[in-house]
Amino acid sequence: GSKLQRRRAKKYAEGVMAQRTGPVSINEDYNDGDLTMIEVPQEAVGFVTGRAGNFLRTIEEEWCTLMFFCEVGSGGRNKDFEKLAIFGSVRGRRGAELKVLSAVETKVPGYYDKIKDEVIPRDKGKDDSGTWGTDTMTFQDDELSYALGKQGGTRKKLERSSGAVVQYVGHNALFSGTREERRRAKSYMKWLFEQLEGPVYVDGWEDRDDCTVVPVPRDCVGYITGNRRATLGTMEEEWGVLMFFMNKHEDKGKGRGDTEQLIIFGPQRERRGAELKVMNGIEKKAPGSFTRGVRDKTSDDRGFDTDRLVLKDEELSYCIGKEAATQKKLEKAAGCILQFVGNVAFIAGVRTERRRCKEFISWLLQQMRGTVTIADLSGRDDATEMYIPANCKGWVTGNRGSELRRMEQETGVYMFMALDGRGEERLIIFCHDPGSKVSPHGRMAAERLVNEMIQEKLRDDGGRGGDSRSRSRGRGRSDSRKRSPPRRKDSRDRGGGGGGGRGGGKRGR
Repeated sequence: GSKLQRRRAKKYAEGVMAQRTGPVSINEDYNDGDLTMIEVPQEAVGFVTGRAGNFLRTIEEEWCTLMFFCEVGSGGRNKDFEKLAIFGSVRGRRGAELKVLSAVETKVPGYYDKIKDEVIPRDKGKDDSGTWGTDTMTFQDDELSYALGKQGGTRKKLERSSGAVVQYVGHNALFSGTREERRRAKSYMKWLFEQLEGPVYVDGWEDRDDCTVVPVPRDCVGYITGNRRATLGTMEEEWGVLMFFMNKHEDKGKGRGDTEQLIIFGPQRERRGAELKVMNGIEKKAPGSFTRGVRDKTSDDRGFDTDRLVLKDEELSYCIGKEAATQKKLEKAAGCILQFVGNVAFIAGVRTERRRCKEFISWLLQQMRGTVTIADLSGRDDATEMYIPANCKGWVTGNRGSELRRMEQETGVYMFMALDGRGEERLIIFCHDPGSKVSPHGRMAAERLVNEMIQEKLRDDGGRGGDSRSRSRGRGRSDSRKRSPPRRKDSRDRGGGGGGGRGGGKRGR
């Protein structure tokens, strides 16, 4: 890394190691623009730390920070307060600090009011945009529970959709972020509370760059909303967006028009994912709403856009798979959004992601009809090929491809057996994420799992057959899985298969 990054990493390592022998001692040299220090009242220290440090570790993981209690300079420890050091980025430190202060306030009510003049202006203007800051709002008791939501769900969706850090400390809501992020968070909060009074309409939504509006047929509104808003809530949680139906006060009870406007707030990719999910639901309830007369479409835009692919009935069920497992697998491996609206596949992402996803679908449909040949992978940066010893192929693929499916699910890749230019069969692992030596996801993780299975089989067979050949060979421990031997060994069962139990496909199930 850079000189500053290396200095910080060394400092963090020293701090972590020093914790083993007692409190860490910190001096002024410790601050490289990456440190926030807060005082935690003695009676709240155990609560903030959690059992065996679990609460602090959870905050560290959520906000990508490093946190520990420390002594400052050569002075002794203050018996009334402990100093908590938080290392990380401006955003990470702020998120962690506010989470700690929220916990402290539940244990020592009124503590925030004593230190708010120090907390609110902290790190003002110290981000890349120069507009970083913190705004506040005050709530009554009943308002607070509404703003928090069930298990903090409302707070989390406001945070994810606006991009700001949103946290409640006692009866105070704090919004930290750039000027634009804070403005969005406060607007979303205002509309949430306005819904308690009656219909909400966002004037000038057409000119905003943070929202999408979907017309929903009136007879589908209940289906899209769900019982006590459960369906909308699930979509909000999945995509990190804020959604509600818009109505003007004067329209209330008039039943004007055949549709209601559902507005979706959030970043572009997440909004599109939620929008396509809504379109999927409407199409099930009112077929033809979005697919009548729709044809294939390929965008030339290098940035974020949506392509369309019209599928036949049997192709559709094969691409979706049992409980949408195949759809999710393709989506994850391609790094794009894949949603089926009727018989149309909507593929959203940047151009390379859309192209990759369409290639995956085309290979999947080839597997449905027979063997796939991919002669050359040299021009691709999203594939790893592995030549499996002949006596291990059935073991690696599993009964009807079950082992490949398991490894795909664990690592988020798309993998299948295909012929090369010489007609030799090999396993290809596709994924936009190359993985790493430690990550449980990506191509390297899948390669490690495959090599584990090969080693396991070779040990059972007494070491015959040699190792696999791959472009980036991995090694891993074997686990002693007891499995039934594969029932069939032809290439159809070793595909990247869809269906897995649905009746739509012809072969390769």
